[in-house]
Amino acid sequence: MLDQFQYADWVGTAGVSLLLLAFALNVFGALDRKSMSYSLMNVLGAGLAAYASWLISYFPFLVLESTWCLVSLFAVASAVSKKPADETT
Repeated sequence: MLDQFQYADWVGTAGVSLLLLAFALNVFGALDRKSMSYSLMNVLGAGLAAYASWLISYFPFLVLESTWCLVSLFAVASAVSKKPADETT
């Protein structure tokens, strides 16, 4: 079966594996959904899955994964732009 995998299959598998790993780590309490690691895993995973969807020209999942990636990017950007609560300037 793996000998029939094409480039898009490998990219998509890597992407959804990252998404599922982030989800599982969150469900089992090893990774907070508000953590930078969780958001970055979602950005990378959804980005790879979106790219794989584009490679195979499957528009519904391209929309889904692109949206997931953008929302996760927004979470990363929000976390980066926030100042620590105890910081005074």
